[in-house]
Amino acid sequence: MADTQTVETEPDKKQRSVRVVLLALMITMMLAMLDNMIVGTAMPTIVGELGGLEHLSWVVTAYTLATAAATPLWGKLGDMYGRKGVFMTSIVLFLIGSALSGMAQDMGQLIGFRAVQGLGAGGLMVGVMAIIGDLIPPRERGKYQGMMAGVMALAMIGGPLVGGTITDNWGWRWSFYINLPLGVVALGLISVVLHLPAKRAQARIDYLGAALLTIGITSIVLVTTWGGTEYAWSSARIMELIGIGVAALVGFVFWQTKATEPVLPLHIFRSRNFTLMSIIGFITGFVMFGATLFLPLYQQSVQGASATNSGLLLLPMLGAMLVTSMVAGRITTNSGRYYVFPVLGSVLMVIGLYLLSTMDTGTSRFTSGVFMAVVGFGMGCLMQITMLVAQNSVEMKDMGVASSSTTLFRTLGSSFGVAIMGALFNHRVQDTMAARGGTLGAKVTEQSAQLDKKGLDKLPAAVREAYQYAVSAGTHSAFLLGSIVAVVALVAAVFVKEVPLKGAGPQKSADDPAPAPLVEV
Repeated sequence: MADTQTVETEPDKKQRSVRVVLLALMITMMLAMLDNMIVGTAMPTIVGELGGLEHLSWVVTAYTLATAAATPLWGKLGDMYGRKGVFMTSIVLFLIGSALSGMAQDMGQLIGFRAVQGLGAGGLMVGVMAIIGDLIPPRERGKYQGMMAGVMALAMIGGPLVGGTITDNWGWRWSFYINLPLGVVALGLISVVLHLPAKRAQARIDYLGAALLTIGITSIVLVTTWGGTEYAWSSARIMELIGIGVAALVGFVFWQTKATEPVLPLHIFRSRNFTLMSIIGFITGFVMFGATLFLPLYQQSVQGASATNSGLLLLPMLGAMLVTSMVAGRITTNSGRYYVFPVLGSVLMVIGLYLLSTMDTGTSRFTSGVFMAVVGFGMGCLMQITMLVAQNSVEMKDMGVASSSTTLFRTLGSSFGVAIMGALFNHRVQDTMAARGGTLGAKVTEQSAQLDKKGLDKLPAAVREAYQYAVSAGTHSAFLLGSIVAVVALVAAVFVKEVPLKGAGPQKSADDPAPAPLVEV
């Protein structure tokens, strides 16, 4: 009888252990996603205390650069030396960067410490995705998509609100210190409960490949960050960066064919599905971060919404994304089929972005909310499915690089999306203001095409109306470009081949033994 009871309760114990690990992973994922949104809200206060307004953009750029450059390295290190230790190291590095950033005494220190924080952040999302890939078979992974989408939605909605509250009540330094207790909880849970097989690779780290990839990624991110803002797109500095980036990446690809233990094994791109998911992930990042940048701006400038609750303005899109991700995950888990989701998601994303491009000064909040929901439904079909299919397309030994590559492509897509859509938006707003607002209109947007509410309220009525029209025109161009780019994701989705998901599910045969438990039970 005792043996029977042990057998009956064993699955429950395993399930509880997995849930505890997932809780720690979701906390870590929250740290990675929440940081920039909280800090963004605190930036005006930070500049007011530390000065250095001319270096303001580097507070974000240093973090983004370090994150993008470190992402593939963390994935490869996890594959070589074991996921748990590498993941915990990235959390510790992130927390050290957070503590140092909170103690920064000038803008130079803050930028340097943000780079340290970004190096750690590069391993957070990769570690979460790779560990989930180790713990949960692809067939069962869909159950947890809603949890991950919920964390993402919570970060995007709550980030600005939390950032504003912390800055107003505790001071801007707590925008960084708030990471410490959350990170310690995550570290404690992972240390106690998570037990993954230990690894010790004999091969040396591919330092040359890592250096070439870092130079290439850094150049690309700087081009997308500086192009059209710090420097003209045709300037010598931008051309130099493009040349350096292209040369470094070409050298990197060549070297990866020669390296004993390449940072990014090119053989994973032989899988058609993996390559297609990388393309779709890039486009999803391009569209999503462009949308989250311009939608609040449109609603604040044109529809008169409050900037304080800017995160809530995205609720129709994020809510739709959350619900769809949960439904898609359940269907994928129960049926083992997923082909419909990349196709349907891409179609909805194209339609939703085109609808957003039709908004003008007379569009109601309800109508814009419906348009946002269409985009959200599309992204909900894509956000987690891309990672799921990418991980299902590689061997277990390449799980880390598969996760890091997919994350990297999405990160690069967001950099390109913000830069290109932003440049198009700014150009259109400035041209429209010069045409409709006269000399004063041209002066108003000479420094920046984005005005806050205080700046908008100071404008004469005629110039304010011209600016609202200009913002509508700018968002039209940005979202129209987004809808065209999203067609590429649709084309890629059509060619996805539905390969059976590995692991659990009722279709598993007796010859396919269950994997050993990876958590302590």
